[in-house]
Amino acid sequence: MMKLTLEQLPQLCQALTEELPRGGIVILQGDLSSGKTTFTQAFARYLGVDEAVTSPTFSLQQVYGGKLYHYDLYNYGFEKFLSLGMMEELEREGYHLVEWGDDTLIGWLKRGGFETLIVKITKCDDESRNYEVQCA
Repeated sequence: MMKLTLEQLPQLCQALTEELPRGGIVILQGDLSSGKTTFTQAFARYLGVDEAVTSPTFSLQQVYGGKLYHYDLYNYGFEKFLSLGMMEELEREGYHLVEWGDDTLIGWLKRGGFETLIVKITKCDDESRNYEVQCA
C-alpha cells in the first residue's frame, strides 16, 4: 500500500504500465469520492492523452486517444455491462480502467485470461489517498 498525493500519482501510473506494458485491465475500487476518476485523469495525462477525462457514470464508457478506455459500472452493474456486449470492448488493445468493478467481473476476467490489476483507493485526507495494488 502506498500513500500518494495527486502530484505523486505518475509514480503509480508508471508502475502499472510497467506491470501491464501492452495494456490490460485495471479495476478501480473505492468508496464514492475516493478518487477513482481522479486517478483515471492522472493515468490519461501519464499516457499523453490531452482530452478532458470525465466520469462515464451515465454513458458507461469513454474512450480517450484510442488507447485508454474508461468504464463505470456504478449505475449499470456487471449484468448490464455484459448484456450490452461491453465485454468485447475489453479485448481492444490499450488500457481499460473500470470503476466499480466487482467480484463477478473479476471472476469473469480471470476465467477469460485477461491481464488484470486491482487498485483499491482509500481517502486519507483532502490531499492524499492510499493505493493498494494487487493482481486479480
